[in-house]
Amino acid sequence: MGDVPASAARVRPDTARALLARAARAQIEGRAPSTSVGVGRDGVLAWHTGRGTLDGSREGAESTADTQYRIGSITKTFTAALVLQLRDEGRIDLDDRLGDYVEGTPFGDARLRDLLAHAAGLAAEPPGSWWEREPGVPWADLAATFAADRRLDAGGRFHYSNVGYALLGELVARTRSMPWYDALRAYVLDPLGMTRTTYAPQPPHAPGLAVHPFADVTMAEAVHDHVAMAPAGQLWSTVGDLVRWASFLGGDTDDVLAAETIVEMRQPQVLAQEAPFDGYGLGLQVFHVDDRELVGHGGSVPGFLASLVIDIERGVAAIELANATAGRPFCGAELLAILEQHEPTVPSAWSAATGVTADWADLAGLWHWGPAAFHVRLLGADRLELGSATGAARSSSFVRRDGAWVGTSGYWAGELLALTRRSDGSVSHLDVGTFIFTRQPYDPDAPIPGGVPPTPWATD
Repeated sequence: MGDVPASAARVRPDTARALLARAARAQIEGRAPSTSVGVGRDGVLAWHTGRGTLDGSREGAESTADTQYRIGSITKTFTAALVLQLRDEGRIDLDDRLGDYVEGTPFGDARLRDLLAHAAGLAAEPPGSWWEREPGVPWADLAATFAADRRLDAGGRFHYSNVGYALLGELVARTRSMPWYDALRAYVLDPLGMTRTTYAPQPPHAPGLAVHPFADVTMAEAVHDHVAMAPAGQLWSTVGDLVRWASFLGGDTDDVLAAETIVEMRQPQVLAQEAPFDGYGLGLQVFHVDDRELVGHGGSVPGFLASLVIDIERGVAAIELANATAGRPFCGAELLAILEQHEPTVPSAWSAATGVTADWADLAGLWHWGPAAFHVRLLGADRLELGSATGAARSSSFVRRDGAWVGTSGYWAGELLALTRRSDGSVSHLDVGTFIFTRQPYDPDAPIPGGVPPTPWATD
């Protein structure tokens, strides 16, 4: 088994055995020359194994938690963080158009938010032959190949686009006045201490290999610099570094991004029902497995496969790296389920909130939108949930920002929840994005749209 740092929160022997057995089966079934598999818990590498050998032979070296593999499209999560960092600094807005910052492309009207969520309707790949198996080209040469047509209407549906992330990388480069990777190193990797996440491979690293589909033989894959396409899939990293990245995406931002921005990254912007995940946020895939919501990203480039799966609620992550062009040697969600089965997460103890505003009693409790019953539940001092009392209607979470309640999830994400009072100070109703909620169904004293009959709920 590969090395686990002495400072790691190790797992019990029985847990390690179960994790090892599942990871071993995945490497065999996926026919990967080597895999490097780790489980992170609370930001620390808790378990790691290296299966197979780096060159695919019986006598070759195994990987460790410090062995680099190319991570492919997991790179997109880093590019998204750079873009959102610019937004947090006030230098861009996600509803801005690409052409405000990058001229000379036929995609100038694409919204930055749609590019981050693969909802801009752009082609999946740049024109020409398979870009990942050929040397990359500079931005000017890449941009000259773009055609004006789109595959889908902007904002209509999810359509994965490597092109979109090349555009976002150029946005970062122009706004920061430095190459994309220089910005990534200066503004993200160095502040997070991720020294083993690099543009080009650094020893020790795995070679890129392809495995024949009908014979147990391998072929070396050429590893190219993607140049202008680099923001879509260039990076190399290790299990050790990606544990830190998983912790960052879970909320340990170290001031690289605002905490609420990380939450925003994880909120689905578009459904992705045809993909192996349910939705896509701002640079992150969103999965649902049983009763758990997971986030992360997959990656593949010739010679390499990668997977990052994070359970935000439980503070655990599975990182799986392999040097194979094709196949599925991964089982990240299952590894997290094994960890939870053997060593269940113990939640923090409940405690009374401090700093709760004086209007808490006016907000909490039963409300009605027309005849539909809802509960408002206050969570601590600055969060609340507005949800159906019967489970049959829409719901949302809200946070208090600058004295206002702002929706963070569900139907009313981004909308304001306002408590409206009468002239005598008593509570009249809630206004949630024009939806009127009252303490009684269709309260005639509230401004119910369309009005209420003079004798509502007549029984004769």
